[in-house]
Amino acid sequence: MIKIEHLVKNYGTNCAVDDISFEVKKGEIVGLLGPNGAGKSTTMNILTGYLSATSGNVSIAGLNVLDNPLEVKKHVGYLPEQPPLYLDMTVEEYLIFNYNLKGCKLNRNKHLEEICDVVKIKDVYKRVIKNLSKGYRQRVGIAQALIGSPEVIIFDEPTVGLDPKQIIEVRNLLRNLGKDHTVILSTHILQEVQAVCDRIVIINKGKIVADELTENITRAVENNRRFNVKICGPQKEVLNMLRSRPGIVYAEVLAERDGDAYCYTIESEVGVDIRKSLFYALAERNWPLIGMEALGMSLEDVFIAIVDQTSANKNRYEKRDARKSQKRHGDAEQDIAKTVIENTGKKQGGEFSALFGDDEEEK
Repeated sequence: MIKIEHLVKNYGTNCAVDDISFEVKKGEIVGLLGPNGAGKSTTMNILTGYLSATSGNVSIAGLNVLDNPLEVKKHVGYLPEQPPLYLDMTVEEYLIFNYNLKGCKLNRNKHLEEICDVVKIKDVYKRVIKNLSKGYRQRVGIAQALIGSPEVIIFDEPTVGLDPKQIIEVRNLLRNLGKDHTVILSTHILQEVQAVCDRIVIINKGKIVADELTENITRAVENNRRFNVKICGPQKEVLNMLRSRPGIVYAEVLAERDGDAYCYTIESEVGVDIRKSLFYALAERNWPLIGMEALGMSLEDVFIAIVDQTSANKNRYEKRDARKSQKRHGDAEQDIAKTVIENTGKKQGGEFSALFGDDEEEK
């Protein structure tokens, strides 16, 4: 449905989009992720025909965006980061205006009623837009993107500025839209794409640094490798046993103490579940295991690891101050980041391994 080939966009000497290529299949929901200034909005503006590319090809529904701009726009609904609302209009007037602007041939009253039902704005249909809350304004912006039943819908930061309840409502709406439309969602909120998207494309400094199915990244993140354990026994002996235990790559004692029990943090090898073997090993030594807590891995940490590993900045290997005390804890995220990048490199014909080079200097 969407095909981007070697897309480049320069603003003077600044390269905002640097030779990116990817495809989006019909009915797929793709999350376009990246830090601020990564090139997400520029890519989306080119997709919608708002900006022209410096070089490369972009096609939607088999139509080249540059050669057939008006035809392409008939297939696309777009919600920019700031919804293009006319605040002095009522919701009804605004949607009718967009209906006429798009030259929509569907039955107007029935079509707008269906859209209002989908985005849940029937109760504000007669109200002036400037009197609506941020959440309702966002819904009106989504409604205008749906007019004409476009095959492709592009959302740029659709939940920015919304409260938690509104965010959940918009996410549910996006998930439902994905049943009948191809959707590209731009955001820097990883939980958003995890909840809504089928696939994640991460852009950093104008380049694609990761392209993976959401379920694959989620599975890796949810594969617990780190635990806090509470063990009764002599501290030094317990710690030595943990550090020498097969399958455990890291162990350290924590400051917490519960009677004669000490708390330890441990990390296992990738793909190794050490819980049962550790239980039996402690039982053999008569060291009661009185607590074990899995430490969930943060999607944000994985995202930061991917961006850090692929950044062209000479300081990309420097750790954030807040994470310096958690060097070993970051290793799991780094492992996932490397796996995602390697998979992306294979899909791209190995160009990323050549681009990013050897990471030995980080050690």
